[in-house]
Amino acid sequence: MHIRQLFDPDTSTYSYLLWDRESREAAIVDPVKAQVARDAELIGQLGLALRYSLETHIHADHVSGGGLLRDRFGCRIGIHENSRASCADWLLREGDRIPLGDQRLRVLHTPGHTDTDVCYLAGDFILTGDTLLIRGSGRTDFQSGDPGLAYDSITRKILTLPDETRVYPGHDYHGFTQSTVGEERAFNPRLHDRAREAYIHTMQSMQLPKPRLIDRAVPGNLGCGL
Repeated sequence: MHIRQLFDPDTSTYSYLLWDRESREAAIVDPVKAQVARDAELIGQLGLALRYSLETHIHADHVSGGGLLRDRFGCRIGIHENSRASCADWLLREGDRIPLGDQRLRVLHTPGHTDTDVCYLAGDFILTGDTLLIRGSGRTDFQSGDPGLAYDSITRKILTLPDETRVYPGHDYHGFTQSTVGEERAFNPRLHDRAREAYIHTMQSMQLPKPRLIDRAVPGNLGCGL
């Protein structure tokens, strides 16, 4: 499975373009509406057939480009079923497998940041969205967040993968592009040698500002960015 990491500097969001080498079938994960022209041009340059536009969750910090990409390429939009998003073509659930040629993306439901969070596992890498960040994790103080569920999702669904599994997060604010499961298990300060109760306390003690675009992004993303 090929992977290309794309970045939106305004929201520090990573999008990912994945494709099967033989069939050229592709999926884009967490596309940003403001970057649709860039992403569409790249898809055309690489000669890919975009089959899916996938979300790791209902975002509060940017508006999805999924609806515009579907209009342009005829791809299917996938969002976790807890979103109840009527615009989606596929309401995803734990264990679903998304085909790209002979390859498969496996859906892991990882609630905690929101109840709509999923990760996408493909061979030796995982797209973690906001569930697990590099040396951090997604906030749990709004939009159906639950720090206990976040801890369980990270420790039971992600950190049980082999150490060499590459981790590609949904955001980064410090210039990192990727990590590994082994690194995060060893060096993530929110997780290393931290019990569940300590993680919950840490997350509940955080005083974070309201996301700048939340009032526009959440309703917009429930409509696939349209």
